[in-house]
Amino acid sequence: MNMVYANERGELFDDPTLVALGRTGKAVTEVQDIEWIPLPEGATMVSLPDTRALGLDQSGKLKALPSSAVAVGALLPQGYTRLLLPAYFKPNGAAPFPLFGYTAVGYKNGAFYVAATQSDDPKPWNPEQYTGEQVAKQVAAMGNAHPENRLYQHLRTCAVEYECVTSRNTFFGRQEGAIPVSSSCNAGCLGCISEQPDESGFPSPQIRMTLRPTVDEMVDLMVTHLKSSGPDGVISFGQGCEGEPSVRGREIAEAIRKTREQIQTGAININTNAGLTHQIKEIVDAGLNLMRISTISALTDHYDAYYQPRGYSLEDVAKSARYASERGVIVALNYLVFPGVSDQPEEIEAMIRWINETGITLVQLRNLNIDPDFYLERIPLRDDEPIGMLAMIDALQQECRGLKIGSYTHAPSWYTPIPQ
Repeated sequence: MNMVYANERGELFDDPTLVALGRTGKAVTEVQDIEWIPLPEGATMVSLPDTRALGLDQSGKLKALPSSAVAVGALLPQGYTRLLLPAYFKPNGAAPFPLFGYTAVGYKNGAFYVAATQSDDPKPWNPEQYTGEQVAKQVAAMGNAHPENRLYQHLRTCAVEYECVTSRNTFFGRQEGAIPVSSSCNAGCLGCISEQPDESGFPSPQIRMTLRPTVDEMVDLMVTHLKSSGPDGVISFGQGCEGEPSVRGREIAEAIRKTREQIQTGAININTNAGLTHQIKEIVDAGLNLMRISTISALTDHYDAYYQPRGYSLEDVAKSARYASERGVIVALNYLVFPGVSDQPEEIEAMIRWINETGITLVQLRNLNIDPDFYLERIPLRDDEPIGMLAMIDALQQECRGLKIGSYTHAPSWYTPIPQ
């Protein structure tokens, strides 16, 4: 597999004299044949600013190209899990990369390849399913149909400017729709995509919502989406343009009860850090169907370093998961994975225990969107040798009873009950 690099104009080249490499944690590594797949449809090739591309020469030595030849990575579409990071040299003091999940790239026989595996069906989340003209027309139509509902006004930006598939689904009344409700959060995540402190060195790709929707606005959107999307439709609290939805637990619970007075079909989901257990309990008791809990680790020191929780602990998250699963809610993990960290034995063993103790049904593998060096400088590093992302995925499936591996939320009919 040939190494790929970009010039100063962003043009891509391959070097047939150098073998493409990957990176796991801080270590550069060769990529196994089983780890390469053809570049998926919908992936984006990007250059990594202020880097030098690295490859392996014919004598087996690591070689860095001149500074005019920068490293290249791929941004994977929904449904694909990164196995290795791009290999690159980056000088001290260089600005952090933008908040994306960069994947190792190679080139062979006229085609690009990435170090990744398919973890779910990418079709439902292909942004090209909606054209710009279709989106503009549908956004206008829904705005006219709900002129007093500020949620549709807010989601217009998400659908048109951010090209968010979930928000677009809301306007089209299909699949999983979005209902963001919170401008505040009880965590200070290193990789938050809607709010970053000035000293982080990189901007957030989305702007945090300032709107505080009323219960009536929530109900209007929820009923509209669930009626349009049919029995397998999903409406989800907790989106990338907001903070933590459960800080508004009382209002969400009221909105769920009022929605269920009007329509019983479809599923109500919350994407949450689940740290506010008393709020989660109220939401569950109101009739929640699905819950997706965001996590990066089942080890407290790693979890705290990344999430920087305010007023809650990882044990509170576990309590929320157990409470929900014991009451029939389908509980999934939004697992932010990073090659060289997530696949360390200590991380894997802790995650297996955590899943088995909390009733998790699905692990949604999500590529952590962050500058690798920025992340690794801020979390506790362990001496464990990583076993590889494919081996990690296999261990979770083998050791966690009834667990499914995927990449996004599915309707309840998709899940298989865990054997008792």
